[in-house]
Amino acid sequence: MPHSRRFRSYLLPGLVFQSVVIAGGYGTGRELVEFFLSYGPASGLAAMLAVSTVLWSLVCAASFEFARCFQAFDYRHFFQKLLGRGWFLFEVCYLILLMLVLAVIASAAGSILQDNLGHGYALGVVAMMVAVGGLVYAGSQAIEGFISFWSMVLYAMYIVLFAACFWSFGPQISQAFQSGPLKPGWAVGGIQYAAYNLGVIPAVLFSVRHCKARKEAVGAGLLAGPIAMLPGLLFYLAMSGQYPDVLQRAVPANSLLEALGSPAFRWAFQIVLFGTLIETGTGMIHAVNERLSGFFRDRQKAMPRLLRLSLGGGLLLAGALIAQMGLIGLIAKGYGSITWGFLLIYVIPVLTLGLIKIVRSGSTVNAPSKRPENKVE
Repeated sequence: MPHSRRFRSYLLPGLVFQSVVIAGGYGTGRELVEFFLSYGPASGLAAMLAVSTVLWSLVCAASFEFARCFQAFDYRHFFQKLLGRGWFLFEVCYLILLMLVLAVIASAAGSILQDNLGHGYALGVVAMMVAVGGLVYAGSQAIEGFISFWSMVLYAMYIVLFAACFWSFGPQISQAFQSGPLKPGWAVGGIQYAAYNLGVIPAVLFSVRHCKARKEAVGAGLLAGPIAMLPGLLFYLAMSGQYPDVLQRAVPANSLLEALGSPAFRWAFQIVLFGTLIETGTGMIHAVNERLSGFFRDRQKAMPRLLRLSLGGGLLLAGALIAQMGLIGLIAKGYGSITWGFLLIYVIPVLTLGLIKIVRSGSTVNAPSKRPENKVE
């Protein structure tokens, strides 16, 4: 098997998952504070590794194999196969999450320019919208190429960030993890964090087309958890040196960079972070476009390319308006509320009913039908 084939089959879905997760999952650092560090450094680390990462891997493995078995590579077909007529319940939750994530992205994009230049909040939002719109218009191949490249840049930056923080305040990091036994509730935080981020897996399904065998789909899913969490882990360890002051920061990444005191590194990190915002926004909106594209294909039609661009622009504009609510409130209230919806209509069903259907389907790829069995739109 050529290296490029292995990369697309085993690693690309995990990289796409990481790219879609990062801006809403740990790009600003506020999410890691809310769901992990608020329980204490040691408790948060246990929740991150023993709960969230494991759940990500298990649900990704089940979802990728379910998508492969039923050739359901957009969330509409996926949930029609999984939930039948109740498939639309996921779409409701996904669109809510989409608006929350796009709001976080818009707020962060504007803040990056404002915090570094002292002005230009609107310019940051517009620049992000243009970049996302261009990738969404270009389609799956261009999106996969950008995500693969930028993920490597991202990993390199987070490794350098952790090394710099450990060098600058390593004793504080070590001391933070000696604060005593695990605090109550840490597992719940891990479940909540995993659950709301799992809601973006259907945005990854377009990349699962490369998985042709069960071992590839399951292997890609199991690898997706560690691949997606590694940058967050490095970021979390670095932030722990600022505990407990970092708990009150709206954008902990900025306070961490200020503590390092390197203007050049601050600029480099912000550029990489801006790229991750583009990745996440692109992946989330592309899932909606793929859902509509599947709708057109069922009717033997092609989705107009201009519709991809106009839909993406409209969603991004709506997210920018919602961003006026403020970052801390969006993450603390919005993400926490949507978590339970994804647990009930996605995580539990795919790990129970989904696995049963996978076993019944056998190990071969089912040929896609011209029209889905469930015709509800």
